[in-house]
Amino acid sequence: MTRYPARVHGQDLRDEAAGPRFGPWNSFWFQPQPMIVLGIVRICFGLLVAAWAIALLPDLLTFFGSSGVSPHPMSIPYTWGLLHLFPADQAVFTVWAMTLLSALALAAGWHSRAAALVVFVCLMSFTRRDPSVINSGDALLVVEALFLTLAPSGAALSLDRRRTAGSFWTSQRRAPWAVRLLQVQMCLIYLTTVQLKLRGETWIDGSAVSYALRLPELANFQLPGWLVGQPQIMQIATWGTLFVEFALATLVWNLRLRPWILCAGATLHLSILATIKVGCFSFAVFILYLAFIPPSSAVSWLSRLSPKLTPPFKGRNKRISPEV
Repeated sequence: MTRYPARVHGQDLRDEAAGPRFGPWNSFWFQPQPMIVLGIVRICFGLLVAAWAIALLPDLLTFFGSSGVSPHPMSIPYTWGLLHLFPADQAVFTVWAMTLLSALALAAGWHSRAAALVVFVCLMSFTRRDPSVINSGDALLVVEALFLTLAPSGAALSLDRRRTAGSFWTSQRRAPWAVRLLQVQMCLIYLTTVQLKLRGETWIDGSAVSYALRLPELANFQLPGWLVGQPQIMQIATWGTLFVEFALATLVWNLRLRPWILCAGATLHLSILATIKVGCFSFAVFILYLAFIPPSSAVSWLSRLSPKLTPPFKGRNKRISPEV
C-alpha cells in the first residue's frame, strides 16, 4: 500500500485518499478538499451566535425567566432542553453564558467540536424553552450548529490546528461532506420556500411583497404609500423574489452562474433586513452562502491577509477535486 508523508509544507495529508478514482457521486461527497471553507464557516458562525447571545441578553428573563411571558417551560412531546431540567432564572443565565463562551471558542477553533456541541445544546435549549419567541433564523442556527458538531470543524484556521500542526493558518484536506450538507441545506430551504409560497394566491398574483411591507408590526420603517401601492413595482418585487429563491435552490450549482445568483440572494436578504424585522434569519442564511466559496478562491483571499497561510494543495499532491 502506498504511504504518504504525514505533513507536506505544513499541511496534514493523513486523510488523503490512496484508492482508485472517485466516481461523480463519491467525488461530490468524499474526495478530499482543503477545509479552508469549513474554517471560514465555523468562524463566521461562532461570531454570529455570539452576537445573537449578546442581543438576547436585555430580554433574556422576559422571554425565558420564571416571571416572563412564559413562566414555565412548554411541554412538547419528544423535545428536551437544559432549561426543562433546570428552569430557575440562575440556570437561564448559566445557559446563556455557556452559549456566549462556547460560541467564542468555536469562532477561535478551540476544541471546535466540543464547542459546537455546547452551542447546539444551548441553542436547542432556548428554542425548546419557549418556541413562541423563536423564529426561523434561530431554528436555522440550531441546524448549522449540529452540522458543525458532526464536521471536522477544527481542520483549518483554528487553535486546534495551532496545537496539533504548529500554526493557526494550516489546513487539512478532508472529505467535504460537511460543506456539502450546508450547501444542500440552503437549497432545500429555498426550494421548500418557493413551494409553499406558490400555494398562496398573493405570491401568484404578485401582491405578497406589498402586504408584507404594509404590516406595521414587522416594518423597520414606513415606506411611502405610492411605492407599496404601485401594482407594477410590487409585482416585479414579488415575482423577482420567487425567481431569485428558485435560482438559489437550483441554478446555484452552475459554477458560472453561482456568483451572480449568490449576489442576487444577498441583495434580496439585505433589502429584507432593511425593511422587515426578520431577526437573524438572513445572517444565518449567509452562513450557508459561505459554503459555496470555491476552496481555491478562499485560499487565495486568505493568502493576501496572512503570508503565513500555505495553500493546502501545495506540495506533493497538487490535484484539487472539482469545485462544486
